[in-house]
Amino acid sequence: MIDFAFPLRLWALAAIPVLVLLYLLLARRIARRRGSRNTLQMVVPRDRTWLRHVAVALALMSLVTLTLAWAKPTQDIEVPSERGTIVVTIDVSLSMEATDVEPNRLEAAKVAAIDFVQGIPPRYNVSVVTFAQTAAILVPPTTDHGAATAAIENLQLAPSTAIGEGIFTSLNALLQVPPDPENPDEPPPARIVLLSDGKTTYGRSAAVAAEQARVQEVPIYTIAYGTENGYVEIEGQREPVPVDRVELQNVADISGGEAYEAQSAEQLVQVYEDIQSSVGTERVPMEATSRYAGAGLFFAVLASLGLVSLAARWP
Repeated sequence: MIDFAFPLRLWALAAIPVLVLLYLLLARRIARRRGSRNTLQMVVPRDRTWLRHVAVALALMSLVTLTLAWAKPTQDIEVPSERGTIVVTIDVSLSMEATDVEPNRLEAAKVAAIDFVQGIPPRYNVSVVTFAQTAAILVPPTTDHGAATAAIENLQLAPSTAIGEGIFTSLNALLQVPPDPENPDEPPPARIVLLSDGKTTYGRSAAVAAEQARVQEVPIYTIAYGTENGYVEIEGQREPVPVDRVELQNVADISGGEAYEAQSAEQLVQVYEDIQSSVGTERVPMEATSRYAGAGLFFAVLASLGLVSLAARWP
């Protein structure tokens, strides 16, 4: 998105269509003078008329970009962020024992999550939260990423799925973020990365929890993990455990995050890599005046070269 420090200056762009109209009127007027062999044809051969039009178009583009530069544009760009907090929230319900993802959903999730944590910038705080019927903070926000990976390695299964509780507990974990010595009064940006293979069967609504995350400006990146054919065996009976993508998509939409899907260990690794590239950056406003001024100068030079090649003035 582009903002302008002096937006009123953009009214100067209204002169562009006026100049275009004047150019067309003058060109038509000269073309009608002196019959079939008019002044314009003597100056500009018929087969080079296109070059004149191109030169005029380039000059107008130069005026447009220079006007934009005059209005002092600023544009948000992504730069590597030096600090932040990532809450890695993982579903450990019994459905994570399904083997549709080899060797099973939980073991593959552990490997991918550990790789994700190891790739997070060193100054970032990392927290680990798990949820099944209840949710728990295994590791409060810390820059000791080794503690986070150790907690992930030791995840254990439990019954039920409480996605909403997992989100609320993740938000509570953010209350434990240690203050930044350089910016003690400014909390670092935070995000929740939530992986689940099911839908809520217990606890508070995931949508309500996502709304609270939106209020606290904590986007949630959800990962719908597993396939439609997943199942677990309970007392010798196969129980289907398909992924509920709709609920996780809704959580991401409400909170302002993004929703991902992974149906294999390889896809899950790719998803974590994509999220890693997003959470490791932040958008900051930067003045873009020089960029637009440079473009205006470039178009002006091209237009001048066109005039020189025509060896004639414009109408």
